Amino acid sequence: MTILPRTFYSRDTITVAKSLLGKKIVRKIGKHEISGIITETEAYRHKDDSASHAFRKITERNKVMFGEVGKAYVYFTYGMHYCFNVVARNSKFEAGAVLIRAIIPEKGIEIMEKNRGIKDRKKIADGPAKLTQALGITKEHYGVDLTVDSKLFIIEGVKPGKIIASPRIGIKNATDRLWNFKISIK
Repeated sequence: MTILPRTFYSRDTITVAKSLLGKKIVRKIGKHEISGIITETEAYRHKDDSASHAFRKITERNKVMFGEVGKAYVYFTYGMHYCFNVVARNSKFEAGAVLIRAIIPEKGIEIMEKNRGIKDRKKIADGPAKLTQALGITKEHYGVDLTVDSKLFIIEGVKPGKIIASPRIGIKNATDRLWNFKISIK
């Protein structure tokens, strides 16, 4: 089990978004470990990206995006869901993060099913809010260092096949950017 080092996240946000495909998210809950293979991501940068939370200025909500790479950026959206991002950027930008949109459950599926209240493995974590519910990711994970063995981290996984790039989902600005990335795993 090789945890991704901080240098992995110290590259262009778009490169990191593509490179995270096929990697595994590991979540430790008590004595249980659950995990899944990342199959969809979205890149969000700084002043060149009007869809990014970091576009205008630093706020209490987004300040981790301006901090050390390899940290978790977890935020609450629509008054009901958490979304999980990884802070990633190179030295050209002051802020950046990659939204983890979907995983294929691999380990601890029963726990994920219980967390989500469903039994359909294909739908357990096929969206950003579903993913955080399945893995039990909440605001307590905001700022967690993902480069060390803790309650949440990302490790090497499988080599992804063809990457499909498309517009990001659910945004109103910068809709021309093909910064949503997906793979399919058989």
